[in-house]
Amino acid sequence: MRILVVDDEKLLVKGIKFNLESEGYQVDVGSDGVEAVEMAKAASYDLIILDLMMPRLDGLAACMQIREFSHVPIIMLTAKSEDTDKLLGFEHGADDYITKPFNILELKARIRALIRRSSLQPKAKEGSLEVISIGHITIDPRGRYAERTGTPVELTAKEFDLIELLMRNTGRVYSRENLLDIVWGYEYQGDIRTVDVHIRRLREKLEPNPAEPERILTKWGVGYYLKAED
Repeated sequence: MRILVVDDEKLLVKGIKFNLESEGYQVDVGSDGVEAVEMAKAASYDLIILDLMMPRLDGLAACMQIREFSHVPIIMLTAKSEDTDKLLGFEHGADDYITKPFNILELKARIRALIRRSSLQPKAKEGSLEVISIGHITIDPRGRYAERTGTPVELTAKEFDLIELLMRNTGRVYSRENLLDIVWGYEYQGDIRTVDVHIRRLREKLEPNPAEPERILTKWGVGYYLKAED
């Protein structure tokens, strides 16, 4: 497994690199957002760790640029702990968020959880990797590929996991708590509003009119579901 760590705090990067390499990961490092984007384009990574505050290009901008060509899982590192900052990170395409200072064991757990759920370690049962089409939405679980009315759409790892779950279980309503448990995992300690952010992003990417969604619907007071074919 190959991981990219980008942070302008050299001692922190050195510590993360040492600890991850001791777990058997191959680790590349960078020090600013421009480097992060260039390295992500030049090589294939299983996961990227990005600091929020970096020179030349900050972590949010770097994350957004990486999302233009890759759905690699991304963890954001930051000294900020406000909920609004976390939600902003998710809106820019991050899959997880960890606040400095952090325990290296927690970071390792987050990495394992993201990689386990990513396209690079699919755990789908035999026969469950067929293309799924419902209305104007099509996904290919094997290639982690999505389309809206025939037009390719880039989804983050968590966005794809979420829409795949809903499309495999049309009509079933999931509460935000259910979705956090299933998609993010029991070890996730983030804000429950993360689910709302990801649903909104899916509607923006997959619905012809996000303000009046046709498939990705809300059951008010209960949760979210995907409407089956009429």
